[in-house]
Amino acid sequence: MVRIIIALLFCFPVALSAQTYQQLSEKAIECIEKDSFHRAEELLLQVLKLEPKNAKNALLFSNLGLVQRRLGEDDKALESYSFALNFAPLAVPILLDRAAIYMETGRTDRAYTDYCRVLDEDKQNKEALLMRAYIYILRRDYPAARIDYNRLLELDPQSYSGRLGLATLEQKEEKFRESLDILNKMIVETPEDATLYVARADVEREMKHEDLALVDLEEAIRLNASLADAYLLRGNIYLMQKKKALAKADFEKAISLGVPLADLHEQLQQCK
Repeated sequence: MVRIIIALLFCFPVALSAQTYQQLSEKAIECIEKDSFHRAEELLLQVLKLEPKNAKNALLFSNLGLVQRRLGEDDKALESYSFALNFAPLAVPILLDRAAIYMETGRTDRAYTDYCRVLDEDKQNKEALLMRAYIYILRRDYPAARIDYNRLLELDPQSYSGRLGLATLEQKEEKFRESLDILNKMIVETPEDATLYVARADVEREMKHEDLALVDLEEAIRLNASLADAYLLRGNIYLMQKKKALAKADFEKAISLGVPLADLHEQLQQCK
C-alpha cells in the first residue's frame, strides 16, 4: 500500500534558507501529485541537502521513498524509508511502506520485524495483522497465523483478505470443510469474484473432488479469462488426470498471461 505523506512544513515567517527549503518541498509535492516522479526526486534530493538535520526530513525522506518506489527503484526507496525512520522511528505509515517493499522483494524476515514494530505501536493495525499472519503461514507457524487472523476479523468481520487468508489457513491445516464454509459464504456474497472460485477449486482438488474443482475453474475463467492461477490449477488437474494436451494448453495460456516459463518447465516436460 503506497501512501503520500503531505504536510504543511512551515506556517510562520522564516529565514531565506528555510524559505528555500519550504519552497522546494512544496514544488516536490506538486510534482508528486502530477506524477512527475523524476522531477520530484530531483527536488527532494536538493531540499534534503539544504538542512540535513531538520526533523521534518522524516516527511521528505518518506515522500522520496514513495517516488523511488513509483520509479521502480526499490533499493533506493528502502534506503529513503530507513532514513525517514531515523528521524521518526515509530512512524507507522513509513514502517508499513518499508515492510511492503520487503515483502515484494522476498525479504519476509525484515518485513516481519517492521510489522511487529507497527503492532507494538498500534495493536489494532489491520494491515500489519493481515501481513504478519501471511508471513506466519509462509513459516508454517499456523497457530500464530490463526491468532492474527482472529484479531483482524474481530476488528473487521467482513475483511475480504482476512477471510480469504483464514480459509487458506484452514486448508493448510487440512480442515477442508471449515475452509469451504468460509469460501462458500464469500461466493454467495460476491458471486462474480473469480478469485474465490479458484480458491475453492484448490480446496476441492485437495479433497480429491477434481470434477467439482474443474467446474469452479470453468466459472472462474468465464468471469475472468486473464486469471493465470485458474489456468495453472486446471492444468495441474488435467496433468494429474493424464490429459496432457489439455494440460499443455492451460500451461501455455498461463505463460502468455505472465507466468515465467521457468516456473512451468517441469510440468511442460510431463506433458510430452
